Amino acid sequence: MSDKERRRNSTQYQTALQRDLNEAQKMTLAALTPFGWELKFVRKPMFQAAVPVVFDGDRKKFAVLEADGTLNETPDFTIRG
Repeated sequence: MSDKERRRNSTQYQTALQRDLNEAQKMTLAALTPFGWELKFVRKPMFQAAVPVVFDGDRKKFAVLEADGTLNETPDFTIRG
């Protein structure tokens, strides 16, 4: 697969992930992106709201985009490494 194909798939993946975000979360994500933060996945616990998880550019820290658009750098779960 060429680099161009990978980028397109990455863009499609990011677009799909962002569908689960509300406007406040999208605004926060847009403000974080220039600093290297990236939406990696969205947890979807049963019977609960979706939980968007972002990572910093160095992939050393993660945080949750709360429903009100705030960045929660100390969520109540851990991520396996």
